[in-house]
Amino acid sequence: MIDEKALFQQLTDPSTKEAAFTRLVREYQEPLYWQIRRMVLSHEDADDVLQNTFIKAWEAIGSFRQESRIRTWIFRIAINESLNHLAKKKQTISLEQKEGSIAGTLAADHHFDGNEVQRQFQEAISSLPDKQRLVFNLKYFDGMKYEDMSELLDTSVGALKASYHHAVRKITDFFKSID
Repeated sequence: MIDEKALFQQLTDPSTKEAAFTRLVREYQEPLYWQIRRMVLSHEDADDVLQNTFIKAWEAIGSFRQESRIRTWIFRIAINESLNHLAKKKQTISLEQKEGSIAGTLAADHHFDGNEVQRQFQEAISSLPDKQRLVFNLKYFDGMKYEDMSELLDTSVGALKASYHHAVRKITDFFKSID
C-alpha cells in the first residue's frame, strides 16, 4: 500500500517527481490495465488507453487538489480515457460491423484464453451500454462498494444500483436468448 500523502508530496516536488511517478505506475499499472481491458476488450487497445492514462496523469499531477485519493483520481482518468476510446471507436465502426466484431475481437485476441462460456459472458458484457458495463465491471470483477463507485464516478448510489441491476438483467436475457 502506498502512503498517498507522502506520494503526493513527492509528486509535487520537482526533485522527486519522476521517482514518485514511477512508483505510482508500478502500483496501479496492473489494476488499471484490467479495468481498461474489461471496457475496451482488446489487449492492444487496453495498452494504448493505459499509456494515455499515465500521460494524462503526468500532465495533470500539478492540478490534483487532493479532494479524492490518488487511486480514485487515476482510476477516474482511466475510466474517462476508456470511454473516450470507445466513443471514438464507435464513430469509425458501423453498427453491423460492431455487432460482428465483439465476438471476433475476443476470438482473434491471442491474450484471451477463456472457454466458450467465458467468451459469451464477455460478449454479453460488451453488449451493455458503456456506463452500465463500467458499473457492472466495477461491482462484479472488482467487488467495489457502491459508495466507492459513487465517489469514483460522481454518481448517486441509487443510480449505480439501478445500473448494476439493469446490466445483470440484460446479461441474463442475453444468455436466455442463446439457449
